Amino acid sequence: MSLESISEGRGKKLNILVCVKQVPDTKIIKVNPKTNTLDRSSAPAILNPYDAHAVQEAVRLKEIHGGKVTVLSMGPPQAKEAIKKCVEIGADEGFLISDRRFAGADTLATSYALYKAVQKLMKQDGGIDLILCGKHAIDGDTGQTGPGIARRLLIPPLTNVIKVAEVNMEDRKIQVHRKIEDGYELIESAIPCLLTVEKEINEVEYSPLPNMLKAARYTPVVWTVDDLEDVDIKQLGLKGSPTIVGKMWPPAKSEGAQILAGDSREQVREAVSIMLQQRELFKVKGGERV
Repeated sequence: MSLESISEGRGKKLNILVCVKQVPDTKIIKVNPKTNTLDRSSAPAILNPYDAHAVQEAVRLKEIHGGKVTVLSMGPPQAKEAIKKCVEIGADEGFLISDRRFAGADTLATSYALYKAVQKLMKQDGGIDLILCGKHAIDGDTGQTGPGIARRLLIPPLTNVIKVAEVNMEDRKIQVHRKIEDGYELIESAIPCLLTVEKEINEVEYSPLPNMLKAARYTPVVWTVDDLEDVDIKQLGLKGSPTIVGKMWPPAKSEGAQILAGDSREQVREAVSIMLQQRELFKVKGGERV
């Protein structure tokens, strides 16, 4: 069953699904040199920052058009905290698929597992109009899972979205600005479709007290593999993951070097500031100050 077929005939309200991931804070995390894997115990787990922007955008669209925002994640039981953070931002409900048989999944196996969960949500909710994802997860940086879900659902993936310009529920069309190297493209697509969003799309707002209280009390629904329908076990976890990581290491940092934080604009501003400071220092040392 495709997302297109089950979304036909829906009303004018938007039913939005946001796929999110709990990730380690990459500013702190270390790499295990023996296993070539991330030492997830070395850093606190957080909601993937790009996914937070996806949830915020879904909430904004719900406030304009009405409807519901549902959050879906795959991960260990502690990933429920990431879903609760989404409820704090403004999501209405959240689902976690958690099972040892999902462990070790690459983006191909992850997109398959989430696709199966999306199918169940489609039947349960009577249809989904939009799926939103962050551009990528900061612990993997592939940007493949969102488009992988779209491909399995046979719906258009609109990637690197920096603005949702218009949603026309009567004509079931959406217009978005898609980030490219020298500006943006204005893209129109049929609904349903899947968006992957950049951080520039919005600012994640401070959560109001009622949302915080709701999130504190909220318990996400947890599904195992056995709760999903028509699952091919061979496509899950390590068995369904053809990707092999040969070696992993943290970025090399030479003496005196700095790794700049923030988005690209913040990094450029900081880099220019450092270069200007170094230029002035060089002039003083060389006796050439003007």
